[in-house]
Amino acid sequence: MNRFVFRLLGPLLVQAEDGPLRINGRRQATVLAMLVLYADRVVSVDTLVDAVWPDSPPATARNQIAICVATLRKTFKQAGVTDLLITSPPGYLLAKGEHRVDVQEFLERADQGRDAARHGRTEEACTLFEEALSIWRGAALEETPGSRLEAEATRLEQMRLTLIEERAGLMLQLGRHRALIGELTELVARHPLREQCREHLMLALYRSGQRAEALDVFLHGRRLLTEQLGIEPGPGLRQLHDLILRDSPELTRPPAVVAPAPASVHTIPAQLPAGVMAFTGRQREMASLDRLLKEPYNPHTPALATIVGVGGVGKTALAVHWASQVADQFPDGQLFADLRGYDEEQAPVSPAAVLDRFLRALGIAAPQVPADPDERASLLRSLLRTRKTLIVLDNVRSFHQLRPLLPGGGRSVVLATSRENLGDLTGDYTALSIRLRMLEPTEATALLIKLAGADRFGSDPVAVEQLGALCDCLPLALRIAGARLAAKPNLSVRSLVERLRDHRSRLDVLSPGEGGVRAGFRLTYRDLPPEAARMYRRLGLLRTADFAAWAGAAVLDTSVWHAEELIDHLVDAQLLEVAEAAPGRAARYRFQDLLRLFARERAESDEPEGETDAALERAFGAWLWLAEEAHRRIDGREFPVGRPAAAAPGFLGELADELLGSPMDWFESERTAVTDVVAQAAETGRAGYAWMLTESAVPHFETKNYLEDWQRSAEQALASARRAGDEPGEATMLRLLGSLAIYQRRYEQAEGWNMAALRLLRTTGDLGGAALAQRNLAMCARFQGDWERALEYCEAALSGFHDSGDIGNEAHLLGFQAQIELDRGNVGGALPLAEQAVALSRRTGSVRAEAQSVYRLAEVRLRAGDLGEAAEAFGAVLRLTRGEGDRVGEAHALRGLGQTQWSQGLLQAAGDTLQQALEITDELADRFLYARVETDLGCVDALGGRCAEAAERFRRACAGFGEVGAQPWRAQAGRLLAAVQDAGGEPGGGGPGGLPHRSFTPEELTALLAHPAN
Repeated sequence: MNRFVFRLLGPLLVQAEDGPLRINGRRQATVLAMLVLYADRVVSVDTLVDAVWPDSPPATARNQIAICVATLRKTFKQAGVTDLLITSPPGYLLAKGEHRVDVQEFLERADQGRDAARHGRTEEACTLFEEALSIWRGAALEETPGSRLEAEATRLEQMRLTLIEERAGLMLQLGRHRALIGELTELVARHPLREQCREHLMLALYRSGQRAEALDVFLHGRRLLTEQLGIEPGPGLRQLHDLILRDSPELTRPPAVVAPAPASVHTIPAQLPAGVMAFTGRQREMASLDRLLKEPYNPHTPALATIVGVGGVGKTALAVHWASQVADQFPDGQLFADLRGYDEEQAPVSPAAVLDRFLRALGIAAPQVPADPDERASLLRSLLRTRKTLIVLDNVRSFHQLRPLLPGGGRSVVLATSRENLGDLTGDYTALSIRLRMLEPTEATALLIKLAGADRFGSDPVAVEQLGALCDCLPLALRIAGARLAAKPNLSVRSLVERLRDHRSRLDVLSPGEGGVRAGFRLTYRDLPPEAARMYRRLGLLRTADFAAWAGAAVLDTSVWHAEELIDHLVDAQLLEVAEAAPGRAARYRFQDLLRLFARERAESDEPEGETDAALERAFGAWLWLAEEAHRRIDGREFPVGRPAAAAPGFLGELADELLGSPMDWFESERTAVTDVVAQAAETGRAGYAWMLTESAVPHFETKNYLEDWQRSAEQALASARRAGDEPGEATMLRLLGSLAIYQRRYEQAEGWNMAALRLLRTTGDLGGAALAQRNLAMCARFQGDWERALEYCEAALSGFHDSGDIGNEAHLLGFQAQIELDRGNVGGALPLAEQAVALSRRTGSVRAEAQSVYRLAEVRLRAGDLGEAAEAFGAVLRLTRGEGDRVGEAHALRGLGQTQWSQGLLQAAGDTLQQALEITDELADRFLYARVETDLGCVDALGGRCAEAAERFRRACAGFGEVGAQPWRAQAGRLLAAVQDAGGEPGGGGPGGLPHRSFTPEELTALLAHPAN
């Protein structure tokens, strides 16, 4: 296998065994550089998009990234490597394997050198550092632009400079000061603000007998720092300046021999507690922590990582497990302290007390421990300056509690756990922050098996997965469940699962005594500010998978900006999570199930009587109003018709326009929430919210082909309306189920739903609703080939729409009538109807309505033989539907355009267009549209002389139309099939395979299609 060497320390280069590979273009180079930088780790598509287009990525950015990766794969495949780039959601991974990366080789040599220096092998360390620096061929990632890569290049350059400074320090110890002067002079000139470099140069000059030059280097540096930054040189430079002025004898000795601190005895502490039994998973987090060991030495800033997460998620277990794994890499010992930041009974431990324990553990005798806390912190920093120690600080409450315990720099590593983000760290420290989430389902299963034994689950693997899910994959809950099974051999997994299914008892089962899951949550809840606690418990009343900040404003009856502040507080406290959101969309939030159950418990216990119902009413009302308003903006007409609109929530104010700037996008972001609210409203006796919200969401269900959402919501709302005796709601849901059945090409079922709806709608006096049911019945009649009955329903519906002032549906119905006239062969009668439909739909301002009407007009133009105008109209429909994300409309437009193209003799273009349409029909599972596209593709084959292929497509079209009961179209496909068979007879026609090699003309096929279906 060919092995590559990826070189980033200079211009990007991929070196194969037979020479360099050619990487074409800036985009490919940027994508490859990012994947190599993070070799063996997944780089998300969003990260790659940000690297290639840092300012304003195009709408096709994600597709272009996929194309870049595909092209890189092809390049590597041509060089004999096929398994290098792996698709791994949410992005891609470069599997390094036996390939080499110069950045990693640089870091490995640097680590080896540091280890040698730490063990006194100074000469070997210098050699290793020189090998590491020799790998560089120029500026990192040179000629590969982009702010993301520039930041990476800056980080690598800082590593290089740090290593140069470390190497210079070792050479000074070896007495090679003269050899350093030229290199350090150039380095100081290029990086005049790096004090360590300037310090080394001053010492090298002084030891070379150039005392005045050494002092001049200090003065020049001081002038730069005061003029540019307004600060004095650091203590290291000032101290060296003073020593040079005094010609101190210390300057002739290597710095390493100067005692760093007044320790009585250099002891090596080993304070890590025992790890938890059966530690499982967390490989990604362990790998992130491993990177702490590879970070370059920084004499002024400590290496620091924080693990944050909700109580019971396993923060301490991860910290102790990782610390135990890497303990041997900290030759000066490991310190551990539980700061008790979240203890229910005891106050947090003071930093001064921890400092006292740490100093004693490091060998400071009790009388030598300073009384002043600041002096203790200073002494700890002095002790750790030259040591490599691991410090684990568990249950940190705040940065104020943590800060005095941090070393000032050096090679020590600090790992802290907390339930809240220690936000102040981002200011003065570069910290690795790990937000610890629940285990993956497979990890949860593995933990349960380790705890209770594989024999408990062997006979019921499904139950163990369910058990993990009911424990939220929360390690504490899993351990309690596993321990219960281990302690009670007669308790079956299925029985425990059934107990946990009951949300009323789940927390009881997982909270034995006064401890367990509930106790951990209670500690965090106890410390919330009152308003944040109220927000938490009221949000727990909602059963939605996720929600936006405005939902929090609704349950609390406050402004959205204040709701966002409170929700951010809950996120910081790990009681809520930020859900994944599409770029450019507002953040959404979600609960873990156990945290939602605890919030609901607190609401039932802590909320005044009536407040929970009032909070839900406000939330449901807000969802309904937004959905109705989004529906209005999509359809461009008044909605709802025949009933009062929902009242606008006062807290939304001007935010409504921002939320609904793209109403279809709003529906998309609220997709699961809307169906969840419908279900909750239906179950809790709020039938009106359930059916009105379902009706409002239909344009979204239809445009995005969310048919299961449509059916489930309508059925739940129908059942709720019937229980409540809500006849308008029942009638509306019957009609919507009828519309759905039409959409699914189940016309007999659709007719039954709509007839039942029409009877109720006439009883309730809902003219607009009755007109919609009549329109649906017209559609059923048309697909059954009964044109006269279809037109009768059309006339009745048209009258209802006109009387109720529903211009949008009136326009739609006129277009539908035009289509029926085409089906009957009456092209002259269809044209004025289609033109009138377009004019009316444009008055509504609805893109969706306009697209439907223009599509009807395009079909009339096509049938009339106005092929240029038809192509232009279908193109307009394609633009409109793609702009709205309407996949159904896009497929119809592509089919119509494809038919127009083959009618013009443009067979290649027609084949390509229709193939796109066919792919969408597979996605939509629309058998009627599939059969229509197959019919047109058969025409393309027939026109190209491929009669055997055409016959096969016409057969498939006949079968498809037969499945959905579309008899007129089945008859058309049958006529086309007979035509290609009769052209030479079948079997035994004029060419091989039984069918002749002769072409049809567009006019012949158009005549067969235009023949009236009845």
